Amino acid sequence: MQRVLTVFGTRPEAIKMAPVVQALGREPSLEPVVCVTGQHREILDQMLAVFGLKADHDLDLMRPNQTLEGLTAAAIGALGPVLDEVRPDWLVVQGDTTTAMAAALAAYYRKIKVAHVEAGLRTGDKYAPFPEEVNRRIISTIADLHFAPTETARQALLAENHADASIRVTGNTGIDALFWTRAQAKAGLVEGPPGLEEQLQGKRLVLVTAHRRENFDAGLDEICRALKTLAESFDDILVVLPVHPNPNVKGPVEAQLKGVSRISLIAPVDYGPFVWLIDRAAIILTDSGGIQEEATALGKPMLVMREVTERPEAIAAGGALLVGAHAGVITQRASELLTDAAIYRRMSTGSDVFGDGHAAERIAASLRDW
Repeated sequence: MQRVLTVFGTRPEAIKMAPVVQALGREPSLEPVVCVTGQHREILDQMLAVFGLKADHDLDLMRPNQTLEGLTAAAIGALGPVLDEVRPDWLVVQGDTTTAMAAALAAYYRKIKVAHVEAGLRTGDKYAPFPEEVNRRIISTIADLHFAPTETARQALLAENHADASIRVTGNTGIDALFWTRAQAKAGLVEGPPGLEEQLQGKRLVLVTAHRRENFDAGLDEICRALKTLAESFDDILVVLPVHPNPNVKGPVEAQLKGVSRISLIAPVDYGPFVWLIDRAAIILTDSGGIQEEATALGKPMLVMREVTERPEAIAAGGALLVGAHAGVITQRASELLTDAAIYRRMSTGSDVFGDGHAAERIAASLRDW
């Protein structure tokens, strides 16, 4: 039996790794072991509860105002003893976080095989997203097996001279989690954030997420200005923004938008209510990564408030526009979506470019057969 150690530390990782852990557990020849770093403490715990997961090892590394180098050093130092104790045949990491990069590096030091879920995403700009773009490249250099979510990601890996035999195109496990959770919501097993259904009576939901490091300060100010203008311009919308707990986000957002009519600032929500929000949204404005995939899968018109994206498939599918963190552009494009039915229909078609809901099964089978 092969022992497979999964390591993750943030909410997005937990969402995308939960289907993988579940699929590993269904394979008789694989033994999954879960380690969490706690890079996102409270919202990570929420995700574990949603998917019924239990951490075998919890490193609890989160510290106030932690620097990237501090987190990296702490993670590598804490993961070493876990790897020595578990002695896995495989380490599996997801995406582009500091947790994933540090875990891959610690495994490399022990010559443990590394598999990378969501491999091959690239912007070509090492500072955007920061530090995620470089984290991805470091993990790819180390990984023995690359699980690319799309053909575009596979081609990016081939262009970097990774062996074709080491790459599997699986789809994205985030779509697995999305479809499962949306079905729960449709069955009435998942509800929206408390009180929001009443606020939405007769209004269109504009869902916003904004937390990207490169948008701190000036970019976030631009985003807030755009949201305020939209709320003042359309009396039939409700802008809903789950406020990220990072003080670099929470402080400026609340200072500029708290108490503004038709803007609802809510606390971070569990994944189930968040999927409810995506499904209910008329349009989505985001600087996040995973939500680009989710909105595309559900056919939700989306404005990506970044200068570059590592998910160009969303743009190519026609459901997303890259608008940057520029108040005027955000306001113009959002206003078009809210007023022009033809543009709205064109961007609402949806696409399965990011997956069909069976990515985790393919990943588990690849590890089983390797």
